[in-house]
Amino acid sequence: MGRMPQPSHLPRVDRHRLYAGLLCLFGIALLAQSQWTLFSRQPAGPGPAVQQLARHQATQLEDNLHKCRRLHQTPIPAEFPPPADRVNPRWNAASGQTQTVILRNATLFDGEQTIDHAVDIVLERGVISDVVANQGANFVDEEAAVFELDGRFVTPGLVDMHSHHLGGPHPSLDVTDDVNEVHPDSGPLTPFVRALDGLKAYDETATMFASGGITSSLILPGSANVMGGEAVMVKNRLNSGKAAEQVVEDLLLEHGIPDAQRHRYMKMACGENPKRVYGHTRMGNAYVFRKQMADAQKLLQSQDSWCLAAAAAQEAGNSDAIAKLLANGGVPENLALESSVAMLRGQVGVNIHCYEPEDMEAMIRHSQEFGFQIQAFHHAQGAWRVPEMIKESGHNITVATFSNFAHYKFEAYDASLYAGKILHEHGVPVAYKSDASEEVLNAKYLLSQAAEGHSFGLPENAALQSVTSVPATSLGVNDRIGYARPGYDADLAIWDSHPLSNGATPLQVYIDGQATLEDRLGSGSLSHGAVSQPPVFPVSPSMRPSISEDDKAATCSQSQHLDEKLLITGIRKSFIPLPDAISLTEGRLEMALDGGRITCLGNEGQCAFAAANYTSVQLTDGHLLPGLTAVTAHGLGLVDIVMEPTTGDGGNAIPKDDVADDAVAYAKYGLRLQGKDLERAKLGGITKVVTVPLVANPAGVFLHGVSTAFKASGEGTIVDGRILQDDVALHLNIGQEGNSPITASVSSAIALLRRLLTENEDANNTYGRAVNGSLPIVVHVTNHNDMLQLVKVKQDFPSLNMVFFEASEASLVAEQLAEANISLIYTSVRPNADIWERKDLPVGPPLTVSPMKTLFDAGVKFGIAQAGFSDSAIHNLAIDAGFAHKVTGLSELDVVNLVSKNIEEILGLHLDTVESGGINGGRDFVLYEGNPLEWGARVVFTVDGSSQKVVECWPDAN
Repeated sequence: MGRMPQPSHLPRVDRHRLYAGLLCLFGIALLAQSQWTLFSRQPAGPGPAVQQLARHQATQLEDNLHKCRRLHQTPIPAEFPPPADRVNPRWNAASGQTQTVILRNATLFDGEQTIDHAVDIVLERGVISDVVANQGANFVDEEAAVFELDGRFVTPGLVDMHSHHLGGPHPSLDVTDDVNEVHPDSGPLTPFVRALDGLKAYDETATMFASGGITSSLILPGSANVMGGEAVMVKNRLNSGKAAEQVVEDLLLEHGIPDAQRHRYMKMACGENPKRVYGHTRMGNAYVFRKQMADAQKLLQSQDSWCLAAAAAQEAGNSDAIAKLLANGGVPENLALESSVAMLRGQVGVNIHCYEPEDMEAMIRHSQEFGFQIQAFHHAQGAWRVPEMIKESGHNITVATFSNFAHYKFEAYDASLYAGKILHEHGVPVAYKSDASEEVLNAKYLLSQAAEGHSFGLPENAALQSVTSVPATSLGVNDRIGYARPGYDADLAIWDSHPLSNGATPLQVYIDGQATLEDRLGSGSLSHGAVSQPPVFPVSPSMRPSISEDDKAATCSQSQHLDEKLLITGIRKSFIPLPDAISLTEGRLEMALDGGRITCLGNEGQCAFAAANYTSVQLTDGHLLPGLTAVTAHGLGLVDIVMEPTTGDGGNAIPKDDVADDAVAYAKYGLRLQGKDLERAKLGGITKVVTVPLVANPAGVFLHGVSTAFKASGEGTIVDGRILQDDVALHLNIGQEGNSPITASVSSAIALLRRLLTENEDANNTYGRAVNGSLPIVVHVTNHNDMLQLVKVKQDFPSLNMVFFEASEASLVAEQLAEANISLIYTSVRPNADIWERKDLPVGPPLTVSPMKTLFDAGVKFGIAQAGFSDSAIHNLAIDAGFAHKVTGLSELDVVNLVSKNIEEILGLHLDTVESGGINGGRDFVLYEGNPLEWGARVVFTVDGSSQKVVECWPDAN
């Protein structure tokens, strides 16, 4: 048929009418022809056209009824426990496990409990095929790779039920970020998008996370929208398909399972995030969500009505009814509502970013109104206040939360360090998750959250379940992952110490039976004459010791009298500096304390002279440390809630476009010694805080201002003793985050710094003090190339006392920094190359050497501080030091210095001593029950050296 001439002389609307008329006439002609054919052949029975029409109608009907069946199809229910002969659908002969692996003589936490005897674990074709009591020399398979674990701890692969890697790969760039679907065309409701469609199968973050034992992760859309879209489960093993290519499908936990039978998960959010992005109130957000679900409910009812009618018409053979049903397009469908309807049908698990009790209550109310099931509340910092409400919802809702990350915004202000314990005691499942979206939210160290939860009262088994079987059960995949039993995927982590100990690191991680780390165990077939050694069961860490309110009141009342004399026994270690004349050996030590003065410190029995006149305080594992010093740029002592500037010093307190000396901001003028982060500092034995002038958004600021130092505890105010040193250091930002309206590039920022130094070499002002070295100049810098530029600045101005803060990539230029005599306040204790500025940062054991070890070996002087935009983990500063001890091999005294002596010396803190200060010379010290470098220690007394007074006694939170 030739092309119809274009009637270009007609108006557009008339052309459309012409086309419509022609099509109508064409249709009438076809209809007349078909009717004449039917009429002419009627005596001979149905002709081919009728038969074809009938067949087409039957096919259409069957296709639509198949859709009806799909509408009610749910994922394959978990067979719990799975059969021992189960096949792992991810396994393939090309890249899958081909050799049997036997892990011999293991201490196994199986997802429920730690088995009370050593076991042998057999892995075959990506599945755990057997877990048996250790067989010793009798258990031999000549073809297997056998690893003797000597009692080392094995757990199921960890399950992170809240991550954003692969969707927002590291190092992050705007162009690769596919986490939040925020667009004016879609608004706050985007249930129709899928995280699956934004995954990057090249994201090496998955490999880093796997090196921390995290074998499976739920990848969620972000929390900007009320309905953010569908999440997907992945295994953290790249290039795991037959062709070993970067294919998203190969990453999926349910690879090998038909699409229709896979689990689906909806990410939702309530509270501050969608409010901030779209401007609705909670009432408005509730309305738009309820309207969405009401529309979905109508569609569901239309679908069910159509499917019932179609089934009845097929059963009755009613061709007229069938024709009528098909004439309207078949089963009612709407792509924008499909996932919402699937929620109502129970085919999509609902995971809700929700912090506060009223938001959780509202979501439970909505679920009851529309009949959908809530799997988990995520973040849920206020859940500990309403555990019974959550439990009584009848949904078996899991609370997927953080152990300490809090206080940065109002809805996170109500967090409790005891949340895990409280929820567990009320029967609410507790999971810890990473979020994997910021430097401090590093999934590689997910297990440390369970360890902290345990230290604050969550039982050991529950703590290990919180990162294994609880999230797996919540997500409906507890027939495959979360347990280490026959029939489960061969996802396992072998640990170098008890997994709840500080710095526990995998020796090997298996995903689908494949080792993901270089061999750190050694392998080989066992000889027939081998004798099994008795297992060495790793020691479980302690919980923080508890003390009754009555005992606490009595002890603290005595200790806080200036004339009270205490004899403290049961001290195991002392790290405080002592006069040369006193020599202590590790053992059972005792201390006589007169007010805040140590009058005797020696081995057991050496202070017996004080027994008659001193009140006895008996410890079992006492540790004596100097008061710790925290350096922070997050507003500690300046603001209560970082994202709410009105709760403290204000918003953007730093002039972005004024570097005149008289415009320099001083932190001392904004001090407000209050807030929950400061209370947590007291829990961690921190006695001194160096705080930098507050910037609401540090990005885009060249000049921070001058920091100040103050006492974390005490009864005084900023006018009578709480400020230790008014001016500590001048702080600048160099790097992408320092590019401001007056420093649009790193090169212009370096040029500005040079100009300020040159112009003020002889000035009697803040910059002049920095040039002559009497005021340290602390440069907040991340990238190693920028550090080398600053080394050149130091070479040109040798009197500078230059210090780098953050300094993530410093280990790459450690020798140059040591030669230039540049010290560091290092924050990448648990490295995470999350942004381009630190993309070359070594990520630490087990994949690389710890950057801190590299710095130490090169002779760089450094102390450590915490990263991120919140000080809510400040109480773990000693834990950070203990982590450094584990991953670097430095002595305990060396790492204690990282958070005390080194910081004081680097910043030149001038700490006055008291002439009659006793052995401690008027210096702060802290007494702990337990080793503060490990989880489970607790401050007993904090003594302020200058006032010679106990300022904290058994401090606690909530």
